[in-house]
Amino acid sequence: MKIHESAEDYLEKILMLQEQKGSVRSIDIAVAMGFSKPSVSVAMKNLRENGYISMDGDGYIHLEEPGLAIARRIYDRHRKLTAFFVALGVDPDVAAHDACKIEHDLSEETYSKMIAFAERQTAQDETQQQ
Repeated sequence: MKIHESAEDYLEKILMLQEQKGSVRSIDIAVAMGFSKPSVSVAMKNLRENGYISMDGDGYIHLEEPGLAIARRIYDRHRKLTAFFVALGVDPDVAAHDACKIEHDLSEETYSKMIAFAERQTAQDETQQQ
């Protein structure tokens, strides 16, 4: 099933907030993403109906396995792309912003080649420093 970029962003943000805070509610997502509470509530309803998240009786959001897999993939891409851009000399804030813009659209082939290139460069740099 093809998932929309906005849904990927929500899942990624839930994972990030879980890592930071331990638990997540809709209001946390709204504040972190700068969206209205009603907009986030609609998105959470859609994610829940599609089996990506669940909510407990206290309103805490939990990533279900399909949602967790997507969130991890997008968050991993975000972190690695940000690091790649920073290694190129891009300001960290700009790098993170740019990574967020392309993390969804970059083909798997291009992404994997970029990361492999960066890893080879890092290994070469470490070898040269020894």
